[in-house]
Amino acid sequence: MSTEPSSEPASNIDAEHDRELVRRAQAGETQAFDELVLKFSPRLYGMVYHMTSNKEDTHDLLQDIFAKAYRSLKRFRGKSSFYTWIYSIATNMTLNFLKKRKRRVAWSLDDVDSGIQNDEAMVDIAHAANPRHQSDVNELQKKLNEALLSLSEDHRAVVTMFDIQGIPHAEISKILKVSEGTVRSRLFYAHQQLQGHLEEFIR
Repeated sequence: MSTEPSSEPASNIDAEHDRELVRRAQAGETQAFDELVLKFSPRLYGMVYHMTSNKEDTHDLLQDIFAKAYRSLKRFRGKSSFYTWIYSIATNMTLNFLKKRKRRVAWSLDDVDSGIQNDEAMVDIAHAANPRHQSDVNELQKKLNEALLSLSEDHRAVVTMFDIQGIPHAEISKILKVSEGTVRSRLFYAHQQLQGHLEEFIR
């Protein structure tokens, strides 16, 4: 059994730098907030994208997440790290978006981004010229999308944060405001569900 990855931010120096940027942003220095946006955008993009499976929705949500964070920054008191605080905002807004999307339309898997085959950053260049290999990769990506979308929003959130982004149980519990036991329980259930969906690929 592998051990959990270490909590982020990785060092006290990094956390103190975040606190300094927050203080400057709270004092009205927009450049300091821009630095926070640049720092956390990649990680937040990954989390939101794996929950929505749609790049346009992800870009729109990120804009809304940082806009809400900027409006709420004066109320941030530093009881948690800025990292935990903004992840909480991002997770809650994404979960709310997914629940509204489910009510609004019957979400079709045909609407889901194909991910690997469309995102240049995720394409396996070495095998791009191999149609057989690319077909296998595309099929696996489709199955992964289907498997993730079969989970409830709450279960998809913990899988995205723990398995894809490497956030430890303790940090996830702070972000979602649930106990570590609940996080572990949701992960166990989600892993059982995913294993069933992906059984033909992991035999």
